[in-house]
Amino acid sequence: MRIRDYTLYLAWIVALVATLGSLYFSEVMEYIPCELCWYQRILMYPLSIILGIAAFTGEQSIKKYVLPLSIFGGCIALFHYLEQKVPGFAAIKPCKYGVPCNIDYINWLGFITIPFLALIAFTLITILMIFTKSSTK
Repeated sequence: MRIRDYTLYLAWIVALVATLGSLYFSEVMEYIPCELCWYQRILMYPLSIILGIAAFTGEQSIKKYVLPLSIFGGCIALFHYLEQKVPGFAAIKPCKYGVPCNIDYINWLGFITIPFLALIAFTLITILMIFTKSSTK
């Protein structure tokens, strides 16, 4: 039993936890997502479905579809996190309407915010996809 044999399942679990976590924050805790949060959701939610189907069917070639979503989502999450934590980034203000993107709904241990959690999820999915064994077709 090697971890490389289970990368699709692990990536699916990460995407599923991230999706359910974002729904928990918005629907249960009633935190209103900002514009950058919505972009991250647009990229994460399909991953929970795509990776779930791939994991259960053993589709190893899924990485060419998953990697662009996870890498781009990670870039948005990193920018969002920097906007919250680095004063120079806060001046950029990409969120024009609604909730400001630099709002910290959570701030665990002084550095763990919702965009940080999203960044970790996108990074884990990217790493797991890189280590997913290629199909032998």
